[in-house]
Amino acid sequence: MRSKRNNIIHVDIDAFYASVEELDNPALIGKPMCVGGLSERSIITTANYEARKYGIHSAMPVFMAKQLCSDLIIVPMRRARYVEKSKEVFNIIQKYSDIVEKVSIDEAYIDITGKKAEPVDIIYSLKKDIKDSTGLTISAGLSYNKFLAKLASDWNKPNGMMIITKSDIPDILMPLDINKVHGLGKKSQEKLRDIGINTIEELLSLSEEFLFEMFGKMGIEVYHRIRGIDKRKVEPDRVRKSMGVERTFLDTNDTNTLTEYIKNFSKELSEDLKAKNLGFNTITLKLKKSNFKTTTHSKTFTYTIKDFEEIYDISMKIFNEEYTGEKLRLVGISASNLVDLNFEQLSFYNLKKS
Repeated sequence: MRSKRNNIIHVDIDAFYASVEELDNPALIGKPMCVGGLSERSIITTANYEARKYGIHSAMPVFMAKQLCSDLIIVPMRRARYVEKSKEVFNIIQKYSDIVEKVSIDEAYIDITGKKAEPVDIIYSLKKDIKDSTGLTISAGLSYNKFLAKLASDWNKPNGMMIITKSDIPDILMPLDINKVHGLGKKSQEKLRDIGINTIEELLSLSEEFLFEMFGKMGIEVYHRIRGIDKRKVEPDRVRKSMGVERTFLDTNDTNTLTEYIKNFSKELSEDLKAKNLGFNTITLKLKKSNFKTTTHSKTFTYTIKDFEEIYDISMKIFNEEYTGEKLRLVGISASNLVDLNFEQLSFYNLKKS
């Protein structure tokens, strides 16, 4: 009799943006290359695996990456192309299960519980289909819950596959750094390191009550998660409350540089919205100063916003109204009060008919 245990796969497209660039320009293969801004003040978005050998990673300033590797090739972002390739990959994934939760442009959970084929066979077939059809490779993790599946997908990158079973818990987790625990952000990790907790084995020594006092409800989730318990379901129709783009960069008060960030983020957000056929009514500009103080500034409209020009124009108006010339280390733009344009268009059609 087939086991009724959950079978959840987490897939992650390997070095996605960089891999697309290598696919379109094979001359880049084998050379240290990053996707990012071309100016010294820009940041790295994605580094290929050759560049990672030098210690280069996403969110690193370009000038610092070039110090680590003088031969580094920087390729500008082509967001529309990445969206196109992402759709190709997800069209294949949808053939393997109706229960797919898209987490980001290059990452998803797939629930294959109850499928007749063996889970490992499904993974190998999926990896082959994606490689043959798109030229891209994925790393996949298989387990009985989302936390462990995601952890497994990161185990043997690139083009890897890993299985974590109940019998592996907790031993397989013990040597891992606490940064591997979903739910523990940087500030939470710092609080734990301050009291000498650096590994999951050390984290296991803390009581549920202690973690609740330290982190509230998330502390309880972390307590259970590192013991192999994660009751979150794969949710294909997860409702998003907002969508946004933000980046940390080298502290600057150069208005031309900051304006360029806002322009790029407006473009990226408009393309993300277009991919999901969404609009919105509320836009928020987030500014983080060099002293880490963060401010947010929102505007809500009675009409639906969706186009790049509108997003950029409104964001710049807010920026010009609120920015006082201090150095910033992060800018973000987010859209909330999302509007399903499919529903809006259908409602308009029905109104015209009546």
